[in-house]
Amino acid sequence: MAIDSALFGIQEQALQVQRRRMELIAANIANADTPGYQARDLDFRAVLQDAQASASGGNTLGTDVRSVDAQYRVPLQPSVDGNTVDTQVEQGQFADAALRYQASLNFLDARIKSLMSALSGQ
Repeated sequence: MAIDSALFGIQEQALQVQRRRMELIAANIANADTPGYQARDLDFRAVLQDAQASASGGNTLGTDVRSVDAQYRVPLQPSVDGNTVDTQVEQGQFADAALRYQASLNFLDARIKSLMSALSGQ
């Protein structure tokens, strides 16, 4: 996906970050019963700092989300088998990421509709 940052801002990166978060959280939920599995998530601050560094360097916020290391989630209540996945927490985090993903899609949709309206002269 190559979205012009002048028209759409940081929405491309927002979509990539939330997509990557949903992948990680889905893997966490899928491995909820795997002994020794460590739950992972993206560190939003690290992603934001990387995006700001790219922007200050003159780049167009070309943050590659895959280059940002996923952090291990600190368990609220670790299990005996070493698994740190709390299914309820993961489901809440997944819902949050999905909501943010949808918000970015809604922003892009509204922006495209306004551009199409301006181009058609309506």
